[in-house]
Amino acid sequence: MSQPSSQSDLKVPSIRLEDHFASLTDPRRRKVTYPLVNIVTIAVCAVICGADDFVAIATWGRSRRDWLATMLDLSAGIPSHDRFNAIFQALDPGVFEKCLLSWIAELHEATAGQVVAIDGKTLRGSFDKASGKSAIHMVSAWATADRLSLGQVVVDEKSNEITAIPALLKLLELKGCLVTIDAMGCQTAIAEAILDRGADYVLAVKDNQPTLHRAIEDFFTSQMEDDFARVDVGRFETREKGHGRVEHRAYYVCDAPADLADRGRWKSLAAIGVAINITTRNGKTSDAVRYYILSRRLEAKEFADAVRGHWGIENSLHWQLDVSFGEDACRVRLGLADANLSVVRRAALGMLKNEKSEKIGVKNKRLAAACNTRYMEKVLTGS
Repeated sequence: MSQPSSQSDLKVPSIRLEDHFASLTDPRRRKVTYPLVNIVTIAVCAVICGADDFVAIATWGRSRRDWLATMLDLSAGIPSHDRFNAIFQALDPGVFEKCLLSWIAELHEATAGQVVAIDGKTLRGSFDKASGKSAIHMVSAWATADRLSLGQVVVDEKSNEITAIPALLKLLELKGCLVTIDAMGCQTAIAEAILDRGADYVLAVKDNQPTLHRAIEDFFTSQMEDDFARVDVGRFETREKGHGRVEHRAYYVCDAPADLADRGRWKSLAAIGVAINITTRNGKTSDAVRYYILSRRLEAKEFADAVRGHWGIENSLHWQLDVSFGEDACRVRLGLADANLSVVRRAALGMLKNEKSEKIGVKNKRLAAACNTRYMEKVLTGS
């Protein structure tokens, strides 16, 4: 990729961040030297291009001042890293997230039937022993097919994922989608919140719901004894070899029995499922069995895709944030800066994945954006 030869060759992005940040309150009380839209725009662009802390953000901003001046008023110059840090410490992460989500939504719209996985991640580098500050924990939503982060919320120190998930659901447009959550989110209130958003649920069931878990386990154990001769079952199996192991996966879906213990507590519970994974490596075999409740009877392959797709949030989102963005190694921790910088990373990751013209990984897309402003504009505008 070649660098544009002059500022006149530069194309101003058609999507401007100020269009999406009208509701973001500037936390500064004194005279404002640097407009808030400048702070946010420079930070987002810098993170896309490989900056992972505020020193790097300010350094990138100075190096790309001419290009940034094509879309921002930079008469006051580029803020210092301390100024970036101070402002990010004071921004409301919830409002900031909504603003960035409106931008992502303009680039990407969730489609009916899409699987949306919800899961939590701890920002390990945000823990500060000296001040006694706990590590920040985020709950994120992930579009499994498009591999895009759709949103996140910070889990309050005095709360947990169970209370954070409904708050995240309210941020998302989920009509017609299928929402998957691990056992932590298997709560009646969360199931209802998903349905209220016009979506269906696939919730993992473990010992945190002991009566329901035991009832589903007993049902499938009994039905497998005669290979489901007494009930209508959907089944789907795969067998894969690679990396020195053989994996056999089997998925079964049945209508929820009318007499299933605890069924009455779960709104619109329509089906139950089981996923069995048998792995053989070096002559040793291990197995894992997971049970699920569903608000809609899915075809067995659709159920299998939803269950397997859920783990994409761990493998594609959390892994990318750690490996491509160095999130766990980031030592930004004062005020709300760690949470807000995490919001920026997820937005940057979503935009980088949304750009499809270059068939390269996220890490190399960041390098390409840093080297070539034309490519950077493609990432920003989704064109």
